[in-house]
Amino acid sequence: MDRLDRIYEEMLEAARGFQKSQADMVYGEGRRDAAIMLVGEAPGAEETRLSRPFVGQAGKNLAEFLLVLGLKRDDIYITNTVKFRPYKTGPKGRASNRPPKQAEIDCMAPLLLREIEAVSPKIVVTLGNVPLKCVLQDKKAAIGRLHAKPAKARAFSHEFILFPLYHPASVIYDRSLKERYSEDLMLLKRYLDGMNP
Repeated sequence: MDRLDRIYEEMLEAARGFQKSQADMVYGEGRRDAAIMLVGEAPGAEETRLSRPFVGQAGKNLAEFLLVLGLKRDDIYITNTVKFRPYKTGPKGRASNRPPKQAEIDCMAPLLLREIEAVSPKIVVTLGNVPLKCVLQDKKAAIGRLHAKPAKARAFSHEFILFPLYHPASVIYDRSLKERYSEDLMLLKRYLDGMNP
């Protein structure tokens, strides 16, 4: 069992406090020594069903994202801040996604930082506010202010460059972000090209 597997076990143990089991967990995936790590918010229904991050519609968004950057899914490590699906049950008994609660984020945050330390990427790309705040360990951090602005960050003993982006799904809900998101992706591409990860 390697270091990441031990961290996954700790994540499962922490998630049990939210009545979650192994079947609910969606762990990180990809190269365990990747130079680039992508951190989302939390898995949705499809990710939970398949036990894989960024599949279904999120996977389509990721494929487009990687195409622009000239990367393959196998080149990077992909994970989420919260490793289980936060959902609410509607009046008809149907589950729908909801943003993670602060207690769920706080439970997983130290483990995400350990996951980053274990993978030791050169660059961590956060998608949206939840992973940004978690990785920076700053609840006041805001994607609107920090998007596409690389900054030095640290996860315990590992230093890396943080590159915050809007979550791709935000473009679906706010069409005015589409152009900004595309510009930010091109800035990330130029940054990565200059780094040669």
